[in-house]
Amino acid sequence: MLIDGYDTLLLDLDGVVYLGGYAVPGAPAALEEARRKGVRLAYVTNNASRTPAAIAAHLRELGAPATASDVVTSAQAAARLVAERVPPGSNVLVVGGSGLRLAVRDRGLRPVSAAAESPAAVVQGIAPGLSYELLAEGTLAVRQGALFVASNGDSTMPTRRGELPGNGSMVRVIASATGVEPVYAGKPDPPLHRESMLRTGARRPLVVGDRLDTDIEGASNAGVESLLVLTGVATPVEVLTAAPRHRPTYVGEDLGTLLRPYPEVRDGSCGGWRARWRDGVLCLDGDGRRIDGLRAACDAAWSAAGDGQIDEGAVKPVLDRVG
Repeated sequence: MLIDGYDTLLLDLDGVVYLGGYAVPGAPAALEEARRKGVRLAYVTNNASRTPAAIAAHLRELGAPATASDVVTSAQAAARLVAERVPPGSNVLVVGGSGLRLAVRDRGLRPVSAAAESPAAVVQGIAPGLSYELLAEGTLAVRQGALFVASNGDSTMPTRRGELPGNGSMVRVIASATGVEPVYAGKPDPPLHRESMLRTGARRPLVVGDRLDTDIEGASNAGVESLLVLTGVATPVEVLTAAPRHRPTYVGEDLGTLLRPYPEVRDGSCGGWRARWRDGVLCLDGDGRRIDGLRAACDAAWSAAGDGQIDEGAVKPVLDRVG
């Protein structure tokens, strides 16, 4: 089984374990089996709106094994980052939800909501109902010289209704109004994976995610291996044309991939598929599981691209075969 080579799974949530209020089919059962085999589960999320306890409760409602100590959020990483840069007990203006406020308080800092309280830092995370008033207070504080930290830079977040604006989009309000770019704590930047390693003690971790520009790039930045699952944001064409920092170690349909042997992928071949270049176009011959066809095509595309990227038009025949 793929999972046998790792002691800890660093799992993204949205698009991997669930989509909004619904579990990804098969995900809870796969995670329960992974835990039964003795693998540590760490739910590592860029979403800073909820507390670890609330996230764990939601996971249990969906049938996934989880406790609050299994959850590592960008709010916790952001709070640690702030605490390392400002004096203990400092006021921190929180532009976000309860998860971010709790994380700030747990680091010995005092969450506030007004620039008039002279905060040493402004920390921003996504939250339902985030108000103009709070964004305005954050803007004033940053203009006064407060350190500006963002829980993550995700421009969108996946839901069953489609992709909605993420924290990265909301951060642009304060950044545009002040001309100050925040320090990012979440994936793909190092602080969140650093937080995950500290909390889990992982020695052989595997990052599991659905986004190339956060989960997979974050794994690359941390120097650890990764599994991309196709249940969230990433599409086959994005994987085929990925830059080196966005190329996962493994590609799977869903979390069930963890519980199966991973097939050998070599020289553009996998399963019953073989990918070859013909007149500058990548073609796929053979038959079998479509995911194996995608794996074969990725191997051929990435080998040809080297440190660059393949043009989307060159892989179109592959997409016609694997979807």
